[in-house]
Amino acid sequence: MKLQSELNKATLFQNLELLARQVVEGFISGIHKSPFHGFSAEFAEHKIYNTGESTKHIDWKLFAKTDKLYTKRYEEETNLRCHMILDNSASMYYPEVKTLGVDTVNKVGFGVLAIAALMNILKRQRDAVGLSVYSDTYNFYSSEKGSERHHQMLLAKLSEISLDTAPAKSTETYTHLHLIAEKIKRRSLVFLFTDMFQTATDDEKLFDALRHLKYNKHEVVLFHLIDRSTELHFDFENTPKRFLDVETGEHIDLYSDTIKEAYEKRVADYFSALKLQCAQYRIKYVAVDVRADFSKVLNTYLVERQKFL
Repeated sequence: MKLQSELNKATLFQNLELLARQVVEGFISGIHKSPFHGFSAEFAEHKIYNTGESTKHIDWKLFAKTDKLYTKRYEEETNLRCHMILDNSASMYYPEVKTLGVDTVNKVGFGVLAIAALMNILKRQRDAVGLSVYSDTYNFYSSEKGSERHHQMLLAKLSEISLDTAPAKSTETYTHLHLIAEKIKRRSLVFLFTDMFQTATDDEKLFDALRHLKYNKHEVVLFHLIDRSTELHFDFENTPKRFLDVETGEHIDLYSDTIKEAYEKRVADYFSALKLQCAQYRIKYVAVDVRADFSKVLNTYLVERQKFL
């Protein structure tokens, strides 16, 4: 059984990198003629190689064709630092899915694949990326680096998360966001992937922690992951159902239509309040439907990157 588990992890690890590349390449082809045409996955142009320069970026294929030395001049030669934060609590494992894929994800799977896709772009642009994962504890932290070894290590961790079948039941988002904020020393783009459901509910403490992330002039984006059809619109058949809180274990038996209107209003009010508070603290709020594609996340990254630099 242990061998099979290790094989599953290795397979998913390889699949995650492949899926991330698939997401990015599809996105790039979609924006080829868009206002983001300056985004370069490879290089902007060639320039003649001058003796004494580093040979790292010599285009050897072009040399084989022309017998002349040229180097690749890249669009983005920056030292952008980006830190990804992933909520790994039980509520993030909704809805239930059997296999991680581009079109079959729960909230944590969407977060994992979105982060992997962003890492793919950051790697192409030689930028540094870090990762924090939290639930009832501060599960994982790795500072921002740009090496291939670091990239592979983060992919392995993300793959491990997507295989988790026993996530933590409770969440203390604000406690761990404070700890993460203390660790991110240099100015960075900070992306938080969460469904904003937590067992320890205190909006004032939560936004105090989000405001802490703004320390050191970080730019913060909150990707609010939701299953729009069921979590926002409560779209269930009107038959007797048991609704279970996966974090507290509490449940209620009812017909969905009996509370649908009141539920939708309460959730809409909560989402509006989140958006307003984020605006007050200059935190970019982005609601993301996990049943949709990844373009909203990647477009947000491109816009925020241009503003950040």
